[in-house]
Amino acid sequence: MTYLAELKQNGDFLTLTRNNEFTLEPVSFTLNNGTLVEVLDTGVIQFTPVGETTKDIVLSSAVHGNETAPIEICDELIQHIITGKLTLAQRVLFIFGNPKSINIGQRFVDENLNRLFNGAHNQETDNPEKVRAQKLEGYVRAFFEKGGSERYRCHYDLHTAIRGSKNEKFAVYPFLHGKPWKKSQLQFLLSCGVNTVLMMRSAATTFSYFSSYQFGADAFTIELGQVKPFGENNMASFAKTKETLKALISQKNVEYKEFNADEFELFMVHRTINRTQPEFSFPFSDSAVNFTGFAKGELLATDGDQQYFAEVDGEAIIFPNANVALGQRALLTVVPLEVDENFI
Repeated sequence: MTYLAELKQNGDFLTLTRNNEFTLEPVSFTLNNGTLVEVLDTGVIQFTPVGETTKDIVLSSAVHGNETAPIEICDELIQHIITGKLTLAQRVLFIFGNPKSINIGQRFVDENLNRLFNGAHNQETDNPEKVRAQKLEGYVRAFFEKGGSERYRCHYDLHTAIRGSKNEKFAVYPFLHGKPWKKSQLQFLLSCGVNTVLMMRSAATTFSYFSSYQFGADAFTIELGQVKPFGENNMASFAKTKETLKALISQKNVEYKEFNADEFELFMVHRTINRTQPEFSFPFSDSAVNFTGFAKGELLATDGDQQYFAEVDGEAIIFPNANVALGQRALLTVVPLEVDENFI
């Protein structure tokens, strides 16, 4: 392989991915420490350390190509593994989701990749993002199935938000279909510097929901601040995230601090507002941040002739985007949630 020697030397899988947006021939090799490295596709690289492992870990980024901080975090982890600076204790699958959108510095090319998982790519029309979603599902499925159903599984899909946020970092806990939320996962998130968690109330077509629903993995969409171009991220603000992810993949067991509900801000989705009409707008400015709260009766959105008003005091906005495609989610609203018997 023409790229093999260079990859072994510098571990720069991100540049290799960006130079081969859709066509990177699979290859495998073994590191000096015995770790098996398998390049499965452009943006998809799998590591299997020698010896006994107990966890199967998926770390994905660049599902939206302009969300650069998570890409830089995963790029550094991959380089450190290949160059021998970091020795793995667990199986890991890294995914750069949408290479072409990285190169154009846009959220996506033709369609939002994070709305195309869990079978949503099977719609009649076709585009590269739908093809990519189907392939990524296949790689995750093969990774988890090879490990076996008795092993611990997790998938952390790393993002940054379009807007700023009152809570700079926050995570989205996929709908668990009646299963309890895990305090241990909240402790992991807190170790990453994330103390704000949003609990979903319905099935979704996101990458993290796919892994949670299909394979029982502990999975989250983790928002690490706001969208910025490459080189403009304050990487010091992600130090806790990087160190926690390093520990997760390089240690047999990781100890987190004792759970304390007072350290978290938890929210439950109150409702989803979809854009159904070409004339869709918000009454608030583009500078309004995630988790901005509204008083009962205040206008939240206008969809053609339909107006949506806050139903309860403190109803807060998440992910407002008036420019989504018709039929897609334009806004989530959330209300505070207390730790109760639904947490184990």
